[in-house]
Amino acid sequence: MKTKILQTAERVSASNLSDNYVFQRSLLAYLKAAELVHGRVLEIGTGDGYGVDIIADKATEFTTLDKHPKESFTHIKKGNVRFICQKFPQKNNPAFPDGYFDFVITFQVIEHIKKDHLFIQEVKRILKPGGKLIIATPNILMSLTRNPWHVREYTPAQFDTLLSRYFRSVEKYGVFGNEKIMTYYEKNKASVNKIVRYDILKLQYRLPRQLLRIPYDILNRINRHRLLNQNTALVQNITKDDYYLAPVEDHCFDLFYIASDL
Repeated sequence: MKTKILQTAERVSASNLSDNYVFQRSLLAYLKAAELVHGRVLEIGTGDGYGVDIIADKATEFTTLDKHPKESFTHIKKGNVRFICQKFPQKNNPAFPDGYFDFVITFQVIEHIKKDHLFIQEVKRILKPGGKLIIATPNILMSLTRNPWHVREYTPAQFDTLLSRYFRSVEKYGVFGNEKIMTYYEKNKASVNKIVRYDILKLQYRLPRQLLRIPYDILNRINRHRLLNQNTALVQNITKDDYYLAPVEDHCFDLFYIASDL
């Protein structure tokens, strides 16, 4: 993997080794979704596109949507895949008809959305009767600091409340890590604490998110590279198999919920 000195924390890179700890966790979500999806599938938030090949082979039609252009995905030649550059949701200009998709998947996206209720309402609208939403988002109880790219993060109970308002059934799982993952997490926690101890006035929680993004990205990248340099073998040996799904608990890293009206 290549490494970059500065890269936004808004997206996880598949090519930056310092992101491997987070990337492998993100990969797990796609692999688990691939065990479930079929028919017409929509992904909201393509990111770097590393999930496209995983999901496309399981779908008859795979639509993947992102607010950023995807010229870099021209290498993907699968005939059942289409890319749409557009924000979601757009209530006054619906991108898709009612009841169109069998599955909607969206990973590490809803925490960026200001109108999260509208987001879920629009997902439900475009799902077929009995269709399923597969969604993952960070568990705020395991977050080490405020991420200014996120409008909000959820506890397990808060996320359940949101989804249960619009769907009859919500299956609640968490993404957990083995001993290797927890070793990295504790090292990362100690490193982050050394940085935020200088924030005596708790400005990270008081200043507008927009003012914090560049400092956050710089410090986040410095921290991840430092952890990589100090723990190279640990970081590069982390794989998707070091993460697993289990019934949700407060100490999971991500919330992985499956919602439907079945």
